[in-house]
Parts: sequence; C-alpha cells; structure tokens
Amino acid sequence: MSELTKQDLHNLGMNIVGKDLEKNKFEFLAVNSDLKKNPQFIVKNAIGELTFIVVKTVVYPEDPDSYEAIWMETFKVHAKSKEAKLFYAGVGLANSDDMVKPLSRESGFIVKYNGLKKV
Repeated sequence: MSELTKQDLHNLGMNIVGKDLEKNKFEFLAVNSDLKKNPQFIVKNAIGELTFIVVKTVVYPEDPDSYEAIWMETFKVHAKSKEAKLFYAGVGLANSDDMVKPLSRESGFIVKYNGLKKV
C-alpha cells in the first residue's frame, strides 16, 4: 500500500478547490501547485476583481478551517500591495475505510471542504 506524500495530498486539495473555483466561474490567471509557494491560485472573480487563494490540505484529525493568523499576515500584505482579495481554502482529508489510517493510492477518502473563507 503506497501512502500519499505531502505533495500528493496538497495536489488532491488543489484539485478539489480548483473544481469549486471552476463551478463558481472564476477566471484562472495563475496556478501554483508547489507545496511551499503561496498563493496557489490567482484568479479573477465574476466582477473582475483580482483574488488570491491560499490552499492548505490537512489530514484527519486536523481542522481544515483553522490557520495561523501570523502565517496569513504575509499573504494579506502581499494581496493588499496588489489590490487583491485574499481567501483561504482549507481541505480536510481522511481515509474512508478508517479515518485514523493514512491515505494511500488504494484507499478512498472523505473530504471536508467548506468553501472559500475571506481573510
């Protein structure tokens, strides 16, 4: 059984958020799937406003809706300098067979994603 790496988990979270952005008619300007680069998505919303989206994917029992305010301050300053809105997208994943087991390529998964949160 091949356990998913941190980058694999991040990519899975990115795909979930990306599909939500498509569904909500965001226009993609740039996508950065590198785990250590933020923001992951630079998009324009329906009325043309520049929007930065920071994606964080966590594994159960971590709470995908929480983030460190100090960590986010850097991105707030950058967004403000570019006259962009900033959103956080937290994605929680768990193994569907047993939530405490790691995710693998062979296992199904449960998703907790509550949409974009304005920062």
